[in-house]
Amino acid sequence: MNNRPLQLFLTPFALDSRYQITSWLFLKLLALVYAIAFVSLAVQIVGLVGEQGILPVTELLEEVRQRHGYEAWMRLPTLFWLNDSDWFLLLVSWSGCAIALLVFFGKMNRIALIGLFVLYLSLFHAGQTFLSFQWDTLLLESGFLAIFIYRNPSYLMIFLYHWLLFRVRFLSGLSKLISGDPTWSGLTTLNYYFETQPLPHIGAWYAHQLPEWLLKAGTLGVLFMELIVPFFIFLPRPFRIFAAISTILLQLIIIATSNHNFINLLTILLCLFLLDDKILSKFLPQWLLKKTDIQITQITTSIWDIKKWLSGTMAVLLVIISLSQIYWYVFNQPLQPPFRNIAVIGPRFGFGNVYHVFPTMQTERQEYQIEGSYDGETWYAYQFKFKPGPLSQAPRFNVPHQPRLDWMIWFVPPQFAEMNEFFERLMHRLWRNEQSVTALLAHNPFQGMEPPKYLRVLVFRYQFTNVQEREETGNWWKAEYLGVYPNVPRRMP
Repeated sequence: MNNRPLQLFLTPFALDSRYQITSWLFLKLLALVYAIAFVSLAVQIVGLVGEQGILPVTELLEEVRQRHGYEAWMRLPTLFWLNDSDWFLLLVSWSGCAIALLVFFGKMNRIALIGLFVLYLSLFHAGQTFLSFQWDTLLLESGFLAIFIYRNPSYLMIFLYHWLLFRVRFLSGLSKLISGDPTWSGLTTLNYYFETQPLPHIGAWYAHQLPEWLLKAGTLGVLFMELIVPFFIFLPRPFRIFAAISTILLQLIIIATSNHNFINLLTILLCLFLLDDKILSKFLPQWLLKKTDIQITQITTSIWDIKKWLSGTMAVLLVIISLSQIYWYVFNQPLQPPFRNIAVIGPRFGFGNVYHVFPTMQTERQEYQIEGSYDGETWYAYQFKFKPGPLSQAPRFNVPHQPRLDWMIWFVPPQFAEMNEFFERLMHRLWRNEQSVTALLAHNPFQGMEPPKYLRVLVFRYQFTNVQEREETGNWWKAEYLGVYPNVPRRMP
């Protein structure tokens, strides 16, 4: 009897022995990223979407329920259908952190990994615009695949991690080309990026002082890293190693010059699957290698093994969903059923997403200074924890934490309808002096006092000082007054 067809079917599900230590280490470090993400949310989630928060999750659930009826839970898969109170938001956040630490300390069972995915998916939907970022979807998809590599890093799962990393890197480059942004085509992106990124830290100021030829070379290097190097992922081992090392170095440079929370750490973790046990065993200390204690679940030779069918079906769906999403994004054309339905459903459950980091570059930085007053004459300014404010205040480092409110303020200057609604809700909460929201700030001038009667928003154009200006004034920023929101020119894009 010819067993070749059976062998071909079983090969993708077989243990890829090159990645046993790699998978063990990846799960440990992924658990830490999960813990960081959950803690980061726990300390701000009530102010963002709590009962008296900026965008209460209760309102979201009610809207979805009225619109979709019994299908609401499929449209918005979240545990907060069970309870949407503040204490439950905190319970989910801190529970996620606790489970992540259990995984890190050796309780890497599949149930724990499923629990992490479900909890973060619930917060992802509850967070609305505050969690509508690519690092959140990247964590969900990485965590979803982790469920299937526990004790069995098969060829199929390793390929799916390669496919995920390829999409993250290549689509980021492709989006820059199809956007038509002149700063990318003219190689002037880094002339603006360090100054105009959402939340720069002090390293961005120093990077902004680099000579223009080096900034142009850096822009060209980014395009090479995102458009060419990702294809090395699917080439022989030397190319994969080059892709891993170069990508890791780029992520470290980004961390040294930018505040992008945990996405760079997560990208570095995905690069582990471009390396292998042979490489890692040379760099990991022996005491750590002894602690790996890898226990592999053997794959049966039966084609009726339920695990094969689950992982195989998941893999096919994930590839179809991601390809459909890519087609939709690149060609901007509606998909035909059933691909349209599949493409929509996938991202609701945290996988198959399109990743496109900075497809366009802002050339101007607008900063909003929110002020309150009792009489309309004497005004007191609110201060944010990480957003640029006083000119003499050094830009702060916040990696791997993401201050979601500070980050969202950066999206207000284009004055899109969705951002205007969020900003108006924030202003209303400040006008009421809502404690859960003001707790997200570094300074509330009306803390413990009556709420302000009046609020206003002054708009400034911020630019980094140069070395000479910094020495003369002691300031990291210089500012030009533009007017009072919303009666100011929109920032584009």
